[in-house]
Amino acid sequence: MLPPFWDEVLARTEGPLHFRFFLQPAVAIFLAVRDGRRDAASWRAPYLQDILHNPAGRAERLKEGLRAVARVMVLGVIMDAVYQYAVIEAFRPLEMAVVVLVLAFVPYLLIRGPARRIIHWYLVRKAFRSDKHSPIN
Repeated sequence: MLPPFWDEVLARTEGPLHFRFFLQPAVAIFLAVRDGRRDAASWRAPYLQDILHNPAGRAERLKEGLRAVARVMVLGVIMDAVYQYAVIEAFRPLEMAVVVLVLAFVPYLLIRGPARRIIHWYLVRKAFRSDKHSPIN
């Protein structure tokens, strides 16, 4: 069962609708940077680090991330359904779930924390420079 599964998943990278392998991760990364910026501005912990090390807030942070990429995931489900209908001529919900999660949620999950760290570093550095040159000092 696994070899045909992975063959069909990997076959999606070519042929009709292959552009989604660029579009969905790009949009997910854009959303991750946007939310990472919000995290940095509000001094929240990096996303994946908070999920892994804060069991009390884990469920809420995961829901927050899923809500952020929900539209991208719905778009992915629609595009994969069209692909399955046109190319495979069958409905494979497990393949659809794997493709949508890998293309939309995984990039978001991996990028939001580093984006927050970089933006936080920039904001701290900017604040330090403005304090250093303020007329009060």
